[in-house]
Order: sequence, then structure tokens, then C-alpha cells
Amino acid sequence: MSCRIAVIDDEAVARKRLGDALTRDGHEVEGFADAETFLARAAEAPFDLALLDMVLPGLSGLEALARVKASGADTEIILVTGHGGLDTAIEAIKLGAFHYVPKPVKLAEVRSLVGRACEKAALGRENRELRRALREETGLESMIGASASMREVFELIRKIAPVGCNVLVQGASGTGKALVARAIHRLSPRKDQPFVSFNCGGFTEELISSELFGYEKGAFTGAMATRIGLLESAGGGTVFLDEIGEMPMSMQVKLLHVIQERRILRVGGTRPIDLDIRVIAATNRDLKQEVAKGLFREDLYYRLNVVGITLPRLAERREDIPLLTRHFLDKYGLLFHKNVRDIRPQALQILMNYDFPGNVRELENIVERAVALCEGEAVTVADLPQDLRQMDFDSVEGERMQSLEEMERRHIARVLERTGRNKGLAAQILDIPRTTLWRKLKQFKLD
Repeated sequence: MSCRIAVIDDEAVARKRLGDALTRDGHEVEGFADAETFLARAAEAPFDLALLDMVLPGLSGLEALARVKASGADTEIILVTGHGGLDTAIEAIKLGAFHYVPKPVKLAEVRSLVGRACEKAALGRENRELRRALREETGLESMIGASASMREVFELIRKIAPVGCNVLVQGASGTGKALVARAIHRLSPRKDQPFVSFNCGGFTEELISSELFGYEKGAFTGAMATRIGLLESAGGGTVFLDEIGEMPMSMQVKLLHVIQERRILRVGGTRPIDLDIRVIAATNRDLKQEVAKGLFREDLYYRLNVVGITLPRLAERREDIPLLTRHFLDKYGLLFHKNVRDIRPQALQILMNYDFPGNVRELENIVERAVALCEGEAVTVADLPQDLRQMDFDSVEGERMQSLEEMERRHIARVLERTGRNKGLAAQILDIPRTTLWRKLKQFKLD
């Protein structure tokens, strides 16, 4: 897999040797003698990967690394140096470096690291392209999904948005019913008119009447002035009635009359007011079952359900979890002013194994928390909630419960792999003396 690579080294011979080797491997390579020139070129045409010498004239390698990450560029960085110790390596990784290579550089080691870095860069490009294509294809900027079930939802939204019919959106809490309503409005001829939302749950009939229909001055004690209701204020636009299944039966009768006649009477009023609105309703209940139980009016159900959209649970579209996760990483990284741009494979696997009873809303909450706690460039298992980590450990299919010794062996093996078997750096990360690490390697037959 080829990619666009920058080699930054003030030693011309070293720069040419490394650049020539990578060019022979099929990569597009540019060489730079200092960090400032590299950063200026990267601003014009970003690189997939930069091999960056730690000691340079002017800006140091660490300073250049920090600037690249602060700019929001997706460039992976491999730091190359003959100076500095383990503390410098750890600092580089904390700043977001992909890896750390000591001098003299071993071409085989660099080629291996470059291959892995290019794969990561390519995956990032594919994810961004997929999200961009989905937005262009559907016009649904706020909705993320590539699964077959979500593509069906997107296609249905595109078909019904221009028509103007009433829509009933059903789905479990946290599946994105409000997003669907807003998408329909945004893609409709009413997009420049108001979008008014009202939650029908937890209110008395009197309060719902006042909010939806408005009231005339003096209609009741405390009505000091005429107030326009939400239905009237949405003139020409869309009314979104969330949790419609919670609406009292007596209010259902009034709403049915409004939908049929397209007229309202303010509370205490005598003059009917014509309405030009589109109604989108949503519920986490199965309204057909509610009708059968006598808890929801059948005539209102059919008035609302001209076109029905049912949203799948997140557990039914697990292939969308990586896309949604990266979308929320971008969102909260920007909101919290943090350069958290990725999630480690082990952490993502935990999310993929989880059933998400709270659906997309729960995933967003987990990612928001992880970004807030994350101290590096990528969310790790440690940034996930403790109960989620424990649940994943207890429920791995086909895997027996592990002893502490087995867990220790696997953890040391992972750290060794991530450090390119740099035992000094591995010992520093594990916070144990080198002699202890060597003893563990022999004990666990990892040497």
C-alpha cells in the first residue's frame, strides 16, 4: 500500500538514503532539511506520513509533531533520532506520534512501521470518504450509517420529504427519531419555515392545550395576554410531536380534529385559525399494540401513520458502530479542544461487543466521556466506563476466565508489540525495571 511520505532530516545523506528506499517501495516521497519548510508544504498538500528527525535546525521534531497534531491534519508521525532517551520517546507517543525509531535506522524496521502507518492512514481516508459520500448521497448530514437498514431509512426519508404527508417515526429510545424528523423537514419545501418540537409526555391536558393551541387573554386565571400556541407558530413549517404515545386520550381527540380540519381554536377563543403545517410524530411504543389495548385512538394512528419509519436498534446495525464512534470523536474532540482522533482496536472491539440498550444516544455518551478523559491522541480501553470493560471481560464468547498470570502475559505481549519489541520502552510503559521485564519474558516464553 503506497502513500505520500515526507522525510525530514537535516543530514542530506540520511534523508536521501531513507527517501530512496521508500520510493523503491512505491511511495511518493518528498525530503526536507528543516521542520518549517515541511510544515509549509504540508499546509498546501497534507502528507499521509512523516518520518521526522527529533533534532533539527529551528523547530525540533517534538515541536513540529505538536504543530501537526494541533493543526488537525491526519498525518501519521514516526520520530527518528539518535538523541534522547525513553522519556523523550514516551513524550512523543503522548503527543500523538505513531512510533519512535532510534538511529542508526534499520530499513527493515522502518519499512514495517511505514506499512502499518500507511494502512492506518488509508483506513482513515476510507472512513472520511464514506461519510462524505453518504452525506452527498442522502443529504442527511446529521445522520450516520452505512448498514443496509439505515440505507433503507435514508431512502425513505428522501422519498417522503418533498411530499408533505404526515409521518410516524417509531423506534427505541436513543435511536435518532428526532434526527429523522429534522432531516425530513430539512429536505422538504418547508425547510425555510419553522421546525417546532413538542414532547407530549409528562404534561397535563390543560398544559398541553395551552402549549399547542395557545390561549386568549383572560381565558383563565393568569392569562394576562394572548399567547400563540406551538401549532400556530409553526405556520408553513413542520410540527414534531415527540413521544406521541404518552398523550392523554382526551388530547388525542383534539389533535385528531386539528389534523383533519387543519384548524385550531385557542383556549378561550371563538375564531378558528387556519393551519398550514406538516405533522411528524414519534414514539418508542408500538402504537399498533397500543391501539389493540385501547390506549391509543385508532383513527389518530392512521392519520399520523400515512408513512411509517421504524428505526433499528444499534445492536441490529453493529457495522455502523465504528462510523458513529469516529463521528462522535470528531464532534467532542472539537468541542473539548482536544486532539483525540482515533480509538484503539481493543477499545473499539469492546464497543462492538456491547448491546447498547440506550442505542446511539448511549454510544455518544460513552464516547463523550472517553474523549473528556483521554490523555493521548486515541481513546484506549482505560478511557471506557469500568462496567463496560468488566462486562466485556466477563462475556467474551468462547474464552474461559483468565488467571492473573495469563492476563499479565497478554498485557506484556501487547506492550511489546506496540513498542516494536523495544524492551527499554516497554519496561518504562509497564513501570517495571528492565531486569523484571527480562525475567517475565523468560517466564512467559516471550523472549
